[in-house]
Amino acid sequence: MLSIGIDIMGGDFAPREAVLGAIQAREEFGNKLHLLLIGDRNQALEIINESGANPVDFDYIHTTEVITFNDHPAKAIAAKKDSSIAVGFSLLKEKKIDAFISAGNTGAMLVGSIFSIKPINGIIRPTISSVLPKVTGGLGVLLDVGANADCRPDVLQQFGLLGSLFCKLVYKIDNPKVGLINIGEEKEKGNLVAQAAFQLMEETTQYNFIGNIEGRDLFTGKADVAVCDGFTGNVVLKACESIFYIMKKRGLTDDYFDSFNYENYGGTPILGVNAPVIIGHGISNAKAFKNMIKMAKDIIDVELIDQIKASF
Repeated sequence: MLSIGIDIMGGDFAPREAVLGAIQAREEFGNKLHLLLIGDRNQALEIINESGANPVDFDYIHTTEVITFNDHPAKAIAAKKDSSIAVGFSLLKEKKIDAFISAGNTGAMLVGSIFSIKPINGIIRPTISSVLPKVTGGLGVLLDVGANADCRPDVLQQFGLLGSLFCKLVYKIDNPKVGLINIGEEKEKGNLVAQAAFQLMEETTQYNFIGNIEGRDLFTGKADVAVCDGFTGNVVLKACESIFYIMKKRGLTDDYFDSFNYENYGGTPILGVNAPVIIGHGISNAKAFKNMIKMAKDIIDVELIDQIKASF
């Protein structure tokens, strides 16, 4: 049985939404998953009892500390050893759980991933991605979206492989098309990093590189994987989020733009580390937590980590 650790103290609405999300996942997946709630056990039991769920459907690791969004990531991991995030990574490192999810401090999740379970051999920089809904239907990925603000050309080249493997295995896209985000389609376009990255990606035989793509190509299906540095990716991600929330605030509904709702996907994996780690949005609700758990299950089921190790 797959064992998934859930940081119930991470996120703006902790622990309620995390616990309710675990209850939804239990209802959907039943005995296929062993769900371990990491955080304040008393609060978790209170929420479970209020909801009418059965407390024995879950296991618990009680913690007494919380890493907040205001804490310094590296210092907090070291100082707050009994925090839900630090304990979660300790369990993952010791292989007492198969995956760990949290909507808490993103920096702390990245630090924990890099220094606890560590990057896969050959990976220069682990990355985080975001979903790219296509107007033609289906999903692609954008990476990096914030973990690496500055990237060398060889790092961008590796992002292409990580994104390609993720799309192929998790989204079931045959021979995913990988594009490099640039200010023009010609190979000579862009800054020196983009030009050098293009040359490396053009020479690779590990994935289907289609060349440069522009901002207007992101949602057309021209590419399944859009590669960029974390600075650019984060700007794109926040712009997309703002469009979704503006439309929602104005009462505008559209099936395609509704696909930008983060709740439908839950969170994003940290690609390139030795175990499944899923990061959720700080405002994650129960549905988002349930889908984070589903993402962790999907990644384990397709053996994504082993496939990445084999490719590197």
